[in-house]
This record gives sequence, structure tokens and C-alpha cells, in this order.
Amino acid sequence: MNKIDAHARSIADLLSNKKYTVDYYQREYKWEAKQVRELLEDLEANFLNDYEEGHARSAVETYKHYFLGSIIVSNRDGKKFIIDGQQRLTSITLLLIYLHNLQQNRPDNEHVDISNLIFSEKYGKKSFNLDIDERATCIEALYNQHAISFDANNEPESIRTILARYDDIERLFPPTLANGVLPYFIDWLKENVDLVEITTFSDEDAYTIFETMNDRGLSLSPTDMLKGYLLANITDTQERAKANDRWKEQMLKLTRAGKEENADFFKAWLRAQYASSIREHKKGGNPGDFDVIGTTFHKWVHDQSRDIGLSNAEDFHGFVTKHMQFFSSQYISIRQAAETLTPGLEYIYYNAHNNFTLQYPLLLAPLRPEEDTDTTQRKIRLVAGYLDILIARRAVNFRTMDYSSIVYTMFNLMKEMRGLDIHSLVRLLKQKVTTMENSFDKGVPWFRSNLWSKRYVHHILARMTHYIETQCGIESSFVAYTSKSIKKPFEIEHIWSNKYSYHQEEFSHKEDFDIHRSRFGGLLLLPRGFNQSFGDKPYSEKLDHYYGQNLLARSLHPLCYKNNPSFLHFIEQSGLPFRPYETFTKKDLDERQHLYQLICEQIWNPSRFDQELQ
Repeated sequence: MNKIDAHARSIADLLSNKKYTVDYYQREYKWEAKQVRELLEDLEANFLNDYEEGHARSAVETYKHYFLGSIIVSNRDGKKFIIDGQQRLTSITLLLIYLHNLQQNRPDNEHVDISNLIFSEKYGKKSFNLDIDERATCIEALYNQHAISFDANNEPESIRTILARYDDIERLFPPTLANGVLPYFIDWLKENVDLVEITTFSDEDAYTIFETMNDRGLSLSPTDMLKGYLLANITDTQERAKANDRWKEQMLKLTRAGKEENADFFKAWLRAQYASSIREHKKGGNPGDFDVIGTTFHKWVHDQSRDIGLSNAEDFHGFVTKHMQFFSSQYISIRQAAETLTPGLEYIYYNAHNNFTLQYPLLLAPLRPEEDTDTTQRKIRLVAGYLDILIARRAVNFRTMDYSSIVYTMFNLMKEMRGLDIHSLVRLLKQKVTTMENSFDKGVPWFRSNLWSKRYVHHILARMTHYIETQCGIESSFVAYTSKSIKKPFEIEHIWSNKYSYHQEEFSHKEDFDIHRSRFGGLLLLPRGFNQSFGDKPYSEKLDHYYGQNLLARSLHPLCYKNNPSFLHFIEQSGLPFRPYETFTKKDLDERQHLYQLICEQIWNPSRFDQELQ
């Protein structure tokens, strides 16, 4: 092997005016939302460990560094070819593009220029620092904030994945890092987040290093170590063999559901049933049970064995064959319902669509292995239904569901629900909704679509459209309204065209018009292509086209109220003030906003709790 170089480099050192490429056979980008979420949570936690309000920007230089891993590069033909690490560098590039876009319109003294980390210019020609030809058009669309008009239907899977992960960054970026904190975070990300760049001067050497780093030795996973500890404490040989068979059977089922599902299951189960503490919301707070389980759950079980009821061989046997068996089976069912809309478990799918990953330990918290299947299912529906209400109410009030903002509250709810019988659970959840500070009547009158809320707007419009259609006996699909993989995915449509001139009589300033145009009552879901065809038309020219769309859009048209007995019966039974609009003025939009509020109150009605007791 020839000489190799290895240096720790900050993101600024690594990317500033540098060019990297990859060979054609390495061009697939495969990160999933889970990896993006973990990256953002890690960056947030490490940055906030040092940041304090009132710090000068210069104080960031003294903050601790965070190690993000290594990349292996082969210098060949005057270019840097990434042999290992392109997944990480691609994700960092997407985050930098998002941060660049997030800073638009910020004053100069709060703006951190990171454009040279994304692209560089040579002889008047700009090119991206991660220089991969097939990605250039997509990355340029993201950088210039034109992604909504970028048609990815015929693009390779890797391009669709890049767009999806950028959407995830938009959805998951922690609000604790936004606003006044943002320039501090960007400074820290640039200068204090490090990677080790290992540089070779031949592909052969690069791949030798890659294989050495990844293939030498077979490390035991936390799940393997937990298994070894639990089975070692079952003294009867036959009982240990039976427990081992049960363990292998459940782990196989979990692995089929996903590569890391076994570890995710243990974290969810142990947090749901046993964790009694969590890190306090203050600088330097000590990790609690909840936090330790998230990193070294195998060690936590060993250290807390007596506290969780593991005193003798019989306890260990029951822990595996009864408790682990029961909770892993429920977890698998819940994860399946999160991936595929399942009758009776729809709320789980809705919560997963809203990216609420904390639902898994919450759903397990009130369950008991000795209860019958019907009781177990009803408890799961109750908790999922409560979370569905919580998410919707917080969304319309512009309250974040970001993990770090809500984890403490959800942990306390976990403890309150732990092991409750079904009647006590219903009482608790009803009381939680009653005392919830966020409500539809407070939030919906001001709800509108913006960069933060648009994902919730889309979700709620899909739920509303699906609800009124199913109530009228019309075939409807929430999945179709929210899927990005169908040929013409549904997008948010503004009923008012983006033409201030059409509404100057009602608005003296364009800024007021822009805000009002994006109000909830002036929005619909329509298939891609509609906006491009009719988006700039006045309402009078769009109205007839709305009649050929979903029921929420059709309800604007007078013909929807003629020879339509199922819809008219629904209006009568529900009391919802639907009416047609020949014109659509500011007053009409505000009236429609109130209609949307009433629909939300029907969909997310707490009466769903009592229905589970019938």
C-alpha cells in the first residue's frame, strides 16, 4: 500500500470550494427519513449542550466539536472520488442547501454565507461541490427553491430519494435552531462539526482501507448482548433453549420489518414500561432512564435488573417468553399499521404520516400481557386517537411536534398511562383533551400555509376531503391524497390565483393579499398539473374545472347542490354550512375558513374515546 493521508476536517475545510465526485456504480443515494431524523437530533443535542441565549457569536468558537464520521477519498485524474461517505456528504449538502434557503430575506448581520460549501465557480462556470452529473438539475432546483416544479416521475430512484430527504429536512429541522439561534448553529455546523478525510492515491488502496474498516471482526449488537445477558440468567437448560427459540422467532419477525427494528423495539418497549426518569431541560442535565435506553438499552437492563423485576431465573424466563413475546408482537402489528393503512388502526397510520415517532412507546405504555386481544386493540386505538387529536390541534395553532420540544411531555404521559385499565385510560385521555390549551376554535381562524405548516395543511386537507367523501358514500383514499409516488400527486391549490390585480379592491397592500391568499379556507388539494394549467386564472374561470375534482373542491360549484342526495343528506345530518360560491371574495374565504374549522372539530371529536367503550 502506498502512503495515505488522514486529517480531521471541519465541514468548511472539507467542502469550501472543493469538488468531489463518485463512480457511476456508487451513485445511488439511499438514506431514509430515519437517518435524517437521527442526524438532525444529534446535531441539535450537541449544539444546544453549549449554546446559551446571550452568547456572542464569537463564543461559538469555544463550543465542543462533534465528530460526524469519516470519508475515504481516492485522488485520481485530478479529481477526488468518494469511495466511502457519499451518503453522509450528500445529506450534509442537502442540509446546507436548506439552511441557505432558510436564510433568505434575513438581514446581512444575521446571514451566514454558505454558498461556497454548496457550489463553486471556475472560469465563470458554476458547479456543485458534490459534482455528480445526474443530480445537477435536481440539486439546482432545490438550491433555487424550484423543487415544487421539478417533475421527478421519470427520474432515477436516487433523485427521488434526494427530493424526499430534502422534504424530510424541511419537516424535521428543529425549531430550537431557527430564528435568532440560526446563525450560531450554522457557524457551529461549519466550523465545529468534523469528519476525518482519508485520502489515498489509488482505488485499490482506498478499497483496502474501506474493507479493513468495515469487515474486520464481528461486533455484537446491543440486541445480541441483551440476549446473552437474559438467557445466561435462565438456569434450566431446557427452559433456556425454549426462551432462545422464542427470542430468535421474534427477532426474525422484527428483522423482516426492517434492518434496525429489533433495536427500535427494545427502546420503545423499555421506555414504555420501565423508564422512570428523563434528562432535565437544562444545560448539563444528567441522562435519565429514557435517554440511556435510547443509547445502551442492553446495559440499562443489566444495571436496572432488580428495579424492573428481574431477581431470579423464573423472572428472566418470563421476561423473554411472556413480556418480550407479547410486546414485540404488538410492536410489529403497530409498525405494520404505520406503514400500511389498516382498518381499525387508521390513527396509527395518520400519526406516522405526521412523522410522530414517539407514538410507538406511547402505544405500548398502557398494555398488559394478561389482557385479551380486544382490550389490547382498543387501548392502542385510544392512545393513537388521542395523539391524532393532539397533533392536529397543535398544528393549526402553529405549535411544533418536534421531538425535542415534546419528548418531556410525552414521557410523562407514558408514565401516567402505564398499565391503566381501559376505563381509567379513557378518563385520563378525555381529561387531557379537555385541558389541552390548543383548540381548533383558537387555531383555525388564523391557520394558513407557510414553509413550516404546509405539510400539516396537506395532511389536514387530505383528512377533510377523505372524511366528507366517505360520509357521502363516495370511494375515497387518504393514501392517494398524500402519496408522492403516484403519477400526478395531489398538491395544495390556492383558490385565489397569485394575481394581486384581481383583488386590489379588497386589499390596499400586496402583503395583506399574499397572507390572506394562503389562509386555510382558500386552499384545496388537486392533482399536479391542475395548477400549471389553471393556477393563474381568475376564480370565475377555475370554478367549472373544480366541479370535476374531489368533493371538497366540487362543493364550491352550484351544481354540487343539485341532484346530489347523498351530499345534501350529509349537510343536513352534519349541520356543516356548505354552500356554493359564484364569486370568491375575502368575506367568502373567511366564511370557508369557518367551515373548515367545523369539519376539523367533527373529524377530531373526542367522542371517539367513549365509542371504544361501547
